[in-house]
Amino acid sequence: MTNHHTSMSTYDPRIDAYIDKAADFAKPILMHLRDLVHRTVPEIAETTKWSMPFFECNGPVCYMAAFKQHCAFGFWKSSRLSDSHKVLQEEEGSGAGSFGKITSLADLPSDEILMGYIAEMIAINAQEEKKPAVKKPAAIKAPVTVETPAYFMELLTQNPQAMAVFEKFSPSAKKEYITWFTEAKTEATLQKRLEQAIEWISEGKQRNWKYQK
Repeated sequence: MTNHHTSMSTYDPRIDAYIDKAADFAKPILMHLRDLVHRTVPEIAETTKWSMPFFECNGPVCYMAAFKQHCAFGFWKSSRLSDSHKVLQEEEGSGAGSFGKITSLADLPSDEILMGYIAEMIAINAQEEKKPAVKKPAAIKAPVTVETPAYFMELLTQNPQAMAVFEKFSPSAKKEYITWFTEAKTEATLQKRLEQAIEWISEGKQRNWKYQK
């Protein structure tokens, strides 16, 4: 079988299948985003995590997802981007990635802006690869609101019971779980923590319930 993709890039057949299965409105959006990522960095690698298409270069760069009514496109560490064009919208708990709910190509920033952000994310990854992990100064307290990662939102939507409880949690209780996920060093650890979280949340437990009176 001849591969119609250029040989320089690594295309993952699971993503072809994902796009094929997506709703009609979503197909051109996903195809456009995928193309854009490859145009920005021809050597980027594709993979899937939590059954969503992911793009990686020195670590996760961005992901896309198709839902019944909208698509999502998100940067893995969007908070590190400079967002010079002020286009990132991290709606708490929307699970809609970095650009809100995308229902048509018109909802996306221009190709130039997106390609610039993709390149910036890859540069950030490359920098972090090189330098040993530094402890962040504790002085800078981030606001408590924290974006619920799309991969966790997708899990919650499959577990309505957990979703209902999680929605009622205070921002700091949500943050404890989300921080726990983002600190996972490996895919396997993250997977384990996600499963554990769904179980605990379904039982109405907060992340540190063992220590709470």
